[in-house]
Amino acid sequence: MNRVPDLFGITRYGVVYTGGTKKIAEHGGAAPDDRDVPLVVTGPGHPARAIGAPVATTQIAPTILRLLGPDPWALRAVREEGTRVLPGLG
Repeated sequence: MNRVPDLFGITRYGVVYTGGTKKIAEHGGAAPDDRDVPLVVTGPGHPARAIGAPVATTQIAPTILRLLGPDPWALRAVREEGTRVLPGLG
């Protein structure tokens, strides 16, 4: 017989829940300080540049492929989701 859980939790924004006495790590959250972070991708023949437009982490893999030479559209997820490389790189 299907049942619902006997226990559930309600979280509060800004509270870190841990099983120990101190926080050892955090994966971030929805706050701008957690989401708006710098990303540096560099290599020979690719000068540094700043991208002012919003980008997604899903764009990292296709961008690296484009910079290395292989076709990003060879990735199934890129094809299915229509993920674009970072602006100005392809």
